[in-house]
Amino acid sequence: MNILQFTEQLLQITVFISFIGISISFFLLLYRILIGPTNPDRAIALDLVGISLMALAALTAVFLTTTKLNDVVLLIGILSFIGTLGIAKYLEKGVIIDRDMD
Repeated sequence: MNILQFTEQLLQITVFISFIGISISFFLLLYRILIGPTNPDRAIALDLVGISLMALAALTAVFLTTTKLNDVVLLIGILSFIGTLGIAKYLEKGVIIDRDMD
């Protein structure tokens, strides 16, 4: 067995173990979203779900040896950030869109 085959096999094992770990954390985060004792706990869990989805998309790109999913990772990151800002504003002020009625 040469070094290239060993490296490919090691990469496949690492990606598979990472898929399992991220999937377990994803289900634990879904539990926190549904059962979370406070709204900030739910907001943090939702933010971490976005990070987990980014990781799953990146691992899929590594597993399929393609670069076409890099845009998907960036899109999930941007949408997760915007969602986090909206949730933080709602938790702080109680509204998302301020309407000034002069």
